[in-house]
Amino acid sequence: MSTVSGVVKAEAKHFDVIVVGAGVGGLYALHRARRLGLNVQLFEAGGDVGGTWYWNNYPGARVDVPSFEYSFSFDSELEQEWRWSERYSAQPELLSYIHHVVERYDLRSSIEFNTWVTSAVYDSKAMVWTVETEGGKSVVTRSLIMATGPLSVPVYPKLIGMDRFKGESVHTGRWATEGVDVTGKRVAVIGTGSSGAQIAPELAKAAGKLYMLQRSPAYSVPSQNRALTEEEVTSLKANYAAIRQKARRNRSCLGVDVGNQSALEVGAAEREAIYQARWNEGGLGFSAAFNDIYSDVNANNTAAEFVRQKIKGIVADPETARKLLPDSLIGCKRLCVDNGYFEMFNRDNVQLIDISENPIKELNETGIVLEDGEIPIDVIVYATGFDAITGSLLNMDIQGRDGISLKQAWSDGPMTYLGLAVQGFPNLFMVNGPGSPAGLANMVALAEENVSWIMSCLDHMKKQQVKAIEPTAEAQFEWAKIINAMSEASIYPLANSWYVGSNVPGKPRMFMSHMDYPNYVKACRDSANAGYSGFELS
Repeated sequence: MSTVSGVVKAEAKHFDVIVVGAGVGGLYALHRARRLGLNVQLFEAGGDVGGTWYWNNYPGARVDVPSFEYSFSFDSELEQEWRWSERYSAQPELLSYIHHVVERYDLRSSIEFNTWVTSAVYDSKAMVWTVETEGGKSVVTRSLIMATGPLSVPVYPKLIGMDRFKGESVHTGRWATEGVDVTGKRVAVIGTGSSGAQIAPELAKAAGKLYMLQRSPAYSVPSQNRALTEEEVTSLKANYAAIRQKARRNRSCLGVDVGNQSALEVGAAEREAIYQARWNEGGLGFSAAFNDIYSDVNANNTAAEFVRQKIKGIVADPETARKLLPDSLIGCKRLCVDNGYFEMFNRDNVQLIDISENPIKELNETGIVLEDGEIPIDVIVYATGFDAITGSLLNMDIQGRDGISLKQAWSDGPMTYLGLAVQGFPNLFMVNGPGSPAGLANMVALAEENVSWIMSCLDHMKKQQVKAIEPTAEAQFEWAKIINAMSEASIYPLANSWYVGSNVPGKPRMFMSHMDYPNYVKACRDSANAGYSGFELS
């Protein structure tokens, strides 16, 4: 250990900044820190860069934000030299883009791979953090940037006998780099969220038999994905600035056209036509057809019913269609964007199993035992989601002033100011953290905004000879009130989802994301422009 009673060991290597995580946020933080002339090191748990797109390399993994929007905006030359091939690019292309960024800005030399950070302890006297890794390495830094990803810690179901199963088991969020061969095999996919809706249609093409095990039916809209034409690419590149500007005015920071009227203000025929146009266009813009889908239950039900009717029209078997019909509000849980999910159930080798009607009793050596009998299985795919927003942060032992751990500080739910920092944890910054629009906005744009704020803050501290910054308790409390008020005015609290942490047993139920990107950005910039109001600088 490099700290004894808060004293830093002399032999530990010192850095100005340590970044944890080599996804888009961490890589941009590394790039910007270098530009400031800071001595910076990045630790990455995986074997290479990519974050989400390194770990989630399962068949069908694909972005649900238009590719050209899910990209960095900080360098116009980068925008012009990279060509996206599809409207919604698949994991290999997304990873290639990230590799291109890393090579273009020569970032790899400052990254240490296969390095899990296990702890970070703050020394109040020296005003530095000591960071420990699983391999026993110890470094000291003035500032610590956690870019560990809001969707990076897989959640597994708690099923009796999981360790007894002799076949192959894999989580979509930890897909084997060399892949999993399902050709001709009996495959069970457990989970019907975004990952399940993406992977299942691809596995069904090769599997001998695919069982889709569903606890709660999900809403999903088609991506209507396609290759981008040369004309489209030329137009996009010529209009990147306008595209970004339009997106940043929307609450999700996506360039969709947001309806300016209530779903209840138009007649049934007109409403149907508007939904159909959005369905034909594809993607998450479906839920922006009207301005009150996320705030009015009756308006929401019109969108939900439209999708339910679509499911009935797509799925040939009436009983299967019935089981696939969600009875919840649409969008309370993350809306899925698919490439043939409901159509998949018309294949002869696909069977839906509703485990709310026919529960899983246990797993044995050869398969899954349901209440009404056993299904022989060769491969189990857990598409069961993530310990979202806070999981990656709480998996580490982070101790702030007076030895208070982040687990203790967040025992009733995560409290931050601006989603960027936590009272009692000086110089600890978060990218896409709780209290930011993480999960509800374009993650690349949000990461850029967060990192730009952090770097401006570090530059300000350097110029003003400030050694530590942290939020005031009052500012943090007021920020929590803002997040809570937004939540209460929306439909989000009306369902159990990772948005409120209810997918993880024992996790405090709390809505964790800011819901309005433009106002979020304004609040962050207002604080900075006022000399970092809401923060204590020492």
